[in-house]
Amino acid sequence: MAKRGIIVHGWSGSFQKDWLPWAKAELETRGYEVLVPDLPDSDNPKIENWVPYLSRIIGKVNENDILIGHSMGCQTILRFLESLPEGKKVDKIILVAGFGPFLKGLTEQEWQIAKPWINTPLDLDKIKTHANSFTAIFSDNDPFVPLEENKKLFEEKLGAQVFIEHHKGHFNNMPQEQPDALLNLF
Repeated sequence: MAKRGIIVHGWSGSFQKDWLPWAKAELETRGYEVLVPDLPDSDNPKIENWVPYLSRIIGKVNENDILIGHSMGCQTILRFLESLPEGKKVDKIILVAGFGPFLKGLTEQEWQIAKPWINTPLDLDKIKTHANSFTAIFSDNDPFVPLEENKKLFEEKLGAQVFIEHHKGHFNNMPQEQPDALLNLF
């Protein structure tokens, strides 16, 4: 079965922004078929729009799939996994600047958009059963993702291997905020 890489952008993102084109090219050089969908209305992400859209793009999951998310894309991937039937599994989940119910530094308008994502619980025990491994990549100076709370959550609840990069912000200012640890994970 073919190896697939699915890369999911974050809030206000697209398949052309940040480090996604770079990651797509890297995966393709390693023989992956790569999908980088443009999620609908990325300036106003909604769970009820993003998760079903991602599900349609992915179609049938297989154990060779690697799903890579950035920021809100991580939440989308986790919620997609939560929706899978028992016994369905992918190979790897890589979360770049991912978060659970912990965010910071948002405006009041941004909090209104983020609130459903933060306040709708994730069943991390169920999610954990749908992937062979989880990896989380954080920056020590991310203005939106509190490092300690999210690191602890992903380590304890998903058994994630964690990489902390220095001075990479929210990994959305290329090339200086490219997630270097990503290269060793495919």
